[in-house]
Amino acid sequence: MPTCVHSFTISGIDGVPVDIEAMTQYGKPQLMIIGLGDQAIREASERIQSAITVSGFKYPVMKNIINLAPGDLRKQGSHFELGMAIALLAETDQLVRTGVPHYAFFGELSLDGRIRGCSGMLPLVLAAKENGFRYIVLPKDNLPEATLVKDVDLFGFSTLQEVVSFFRGNPERVGQADPNAFIRRKKTDHSLDFHDVKGQPDAVRAALIAAAGGHNLLMTGSPGCGKTMIAQRIPSILPPLSPEESTEVTKIHSIAGLLAKDEGWVEQRPFRAPHHNVSLNALVGGGASAKPGEVSLAHHGVLFLDELPEYSRKTLEALRQPLEDGFVAISRVKTSHCYPAQMMLVAAMNPCPCGYAGNGRCVCTSGEIGKYHKKLSGPLLDRVDIHCTLKPVAISSFATGNAGISSSDMQQRVTAARRIQQKRFSKIPGLYVNSRMGSAHLLAFCELNPESLKLLQSACEQHQASARNYHRVLRIARTLADLDASESIRYEDVATALRYQPSPDMTMD
Repeated sequence: MPTCVHSFTISGIDGVPVDIEAMTQYGKPQLMIIGLGDQAIREASERIQSAITVSGFKYPVMKNIINLAPGDLRKQGSHFELGMAIALLAETDQLVRTGVPHYAFFGELSLDGRIRGCSGMLPLVLAAKENGFRYIVLPKDNLPEATLVKDVDLFGFSTLQEVVSFFRGNPERVGQADPNAFIRRKKTDHSLDFHDVKGQPDAVRAALIAAAGGHNLLMTGSPGCGKTMIAQRIPSILPPLSPEESTEVTKIHSIAGLLAKDEGWVEQRPFRAPHHNVSLNALVGGGASAKPGEVSLAHHGVLFLDELPEYSRKTLEALRQPLEDGFVAISRVKTSHCYPAQMMLVAAMNPCPCGYAGNGRCVCTSGEIGKYHKKLSGPLLDRVDIHCTLKPVAISSFATGNAGISSSDMQQRVTAARRIQQKRFSKIPGLYVNSRMGSAHLLAFCELNPESLKLLQSACEQHQASARNYHRVLRIARTLADLDASESIRYEDVATALRYQPSPDMTMD
């Protein structure tokens, strides 16, 4: 009868149960691994055989078959190797197999029998707990990360020999999970504060509105006017992640291998700023193993794209679906994953290739300016809620020494507005901020008085606006009302929201 031990594979950001079945039979000596495994799993046979032999155990010189069930589920990762080795040793009676089925196993084997740490340990351990496994065997290097999961018994080991010794009744070499090993947090960088920003009150207000409602923001202005400076300070006014949001973000960072040993749960909202030469797969996710990209790593945080027109057209167009749907579906011939991507897009660009259009210093022709702007498609810009144009800052603004509004003051307003939204959407799963409201939510939460409705309809008719434009203004107006703790949307909220629309779509003087 085959020996069965338990493990899990990752699909998206969640773990899926996998049974590791091992059987030995007479035939040509070999190790066959079946069950739709990836390249890492197919290469595991040599590591398993070497690890068993070097660790002082007897490798069965028979036809050894390992099946990863269910057979129609594609599996990836090297963390199955420890479970496969334990299954073979239990099948050949080199350790007591009675207790093995109650454990979940994770770990990659070295040729000399050492157990290496693996990425994605947090979602794997969480999945084991959710499926009723209390006892978990894993690499000692992954113990700090695994301690984030409560109410499970963790057993960390450095070598295969230690694992076998443990199941033979010698627990003295078990790595203990230190509950304090992973409680240190990454400190917030308080050196970036909005009080450093001078002479751009309209852009600062646009950043405040964007942060309060989770709206996408595009800033246009000449070099040195403060676009990047403002974008880098937006994380300083965002509220901490909620427990549910923190779990999602931490799982994504664990899968990507970005979870530092001294970080713990990710409590600060992510800020990702990839260079404009980033590849499509790196931005939206993909590759041979369909890993999460920058849009998912910025989930519940900020994705900053500086010099927006310098990104490749194909890469930018790939943003349209995650901006609209809040997730990325990555399909390959061998695998398919879905990663959340509810990020806040903040982008910056110059008004022309040289950057000085409109101030007398521009050397660009009208054709060059038109070609520059055509790098950004209408459908992509249509998914940006707030468009803000920044003017060059007068030198007198710096000479006065007057500081602008501080990040702490802005954060208080943003946090208060977010609390209002959380209360409003408390019965709607997956909806946290105004920017994610659908048409049904807009009907329920964005009722306009007659004057405001007339203003909005007039602007839409004048500029032949689409339904998306109409809904976009409603979302921003709802956020403006929340910032002032107003239950209803006021006339001035709609007027302000219209001023942050791009002039080709709609504007209101």
